[in-house]
Amino acid sequence: MAAMKDPHDHPHLHHDHDHDHRQDGGRGRKLLFAFLLTLLMLLAEAVGGLWSGSLALLADAGHMMVDALALALAFFGARLALRPADARRSYGYGRLEVLAGFVNALTQFVLVGFIAYEAVSRLMHPGAILSGVMLVVAMVGLLVNLLVLRVLHGHAHDDVNMAGASLHVLGDLLGSFGAVLAALAVRYMGWNWADPMLSLLVSLLILGGAWRLLRKSAHILLEGVPEDLDVGEVEQALRQAEASIRDIHHLHVWQLASGSRMATLHAQVDSGDGAGAVAAIHGLLRQRFGILHVTVQVDAGPCTDHARDCLGHRHP
Repeated sequence: MAAMKDPHDHPHLHHDHDHDHRQDGGRGRKLLFAFLLTLLMLLAEAVGGLWSGSLALLADAGHMMVDALALALAFFGARLALRPADARRSYGYGRLEVLAGFVNALTQFVLVGFIAYEAVSRLMHPGAILSGVMLVVAMVGLLVNLLVLRVLHGHAHDDVNMAGASLHVLGDLLGSFGAVLAALAVRYMGWNWADPMLSLLVSLLILGGAWRLLRKSAHILLEGVPEDLDVGEVEQALRQAEASIRDIHHLHVWQLASGSRMATLHAQVDSGDGAGAVAAIHGLLRQRFGILHVTVQVDAGPCTDHARDCLGHRHP
């Protein structure tokens, strides 16, 4: 039997789409503001690093250069995500934000490798550092990064695009903080080795966040089940959603983008057209599991697909 949808979903989804459109527009403006601030600060740190001879400043400037590109990518990802679906991309462009987050995470690994290499070279062959210039530039960078992180932080918990941008800025913040500590150590204690050492430690701190973002974005790109959902639990709940439902199989749950959950499934029902079962399924998935986009195929008898396929997609 043909797939059926709950007619009550349409107004609700339209309202959510309008809300998401306004929300994504705000995110785009925040990303653009963060990009402009980061671009200005990276130029200041690059000049300051070359002038003072500080690896910590040069590393942070290099980090900011990657971050400026990452923020630009995140901005364009957020803008493109607002484009409506078309004949070639029926789900729209929302997944671009996930792809941007994935690329952002990968660039962090490249950056960490560069900083580590330079830090080891400086530890083996230390050079003179103008700690006064280094300290002033690092302090300004610290303040700018705090401002940018505050601007981005509001949506970073549920949006891998914003999370990717925030991760880069957090790395900048750690780099600026390390540069401040290194400048103080060089200026007041004569520890020139503190400059490359703190750069190395900061680069190691970035790895954990980069790995988490990489796993999360890759999981979404691979159509993985949302991390807080158990497919077995969802399937069991659906079997009890309405008295006419005899079985649930071929259940797939995934995310199109952050917070946008989708599901497809087969429902075997006792008799009739299955309208009551479909309505119950939509209501349960929406209210209990936050899944708004659902496609249900109603089977009046055994699964119409290949038996092996149906068995292969069942969950205990």
